[in-house]
Amino acid sequence: MARGDHPKRTPFYGACLMILAFLSIWPAATVDELWLSICLYVFAVVAGLAGCLMTFRDYSF
Repeated sequence: MARGDHPKRTPFYGACLMILAFLSIWPAATVDELWLSICLYVFAVVAGLAGCLMTFRDYSF
């Protein structure tokens, strides 16, 4: 295995993205500016989907 080519790196980054998506919903709910709240919700959806794809890419359902 080459350096930096660890097989568990991509699922770890995916899990980090999902955690970041979950945590970004909290400030989105407390912000009074509607445009900023919408941007944070859109970021949370995109980061959550990317995190799910990266985390569960090796599973065949």
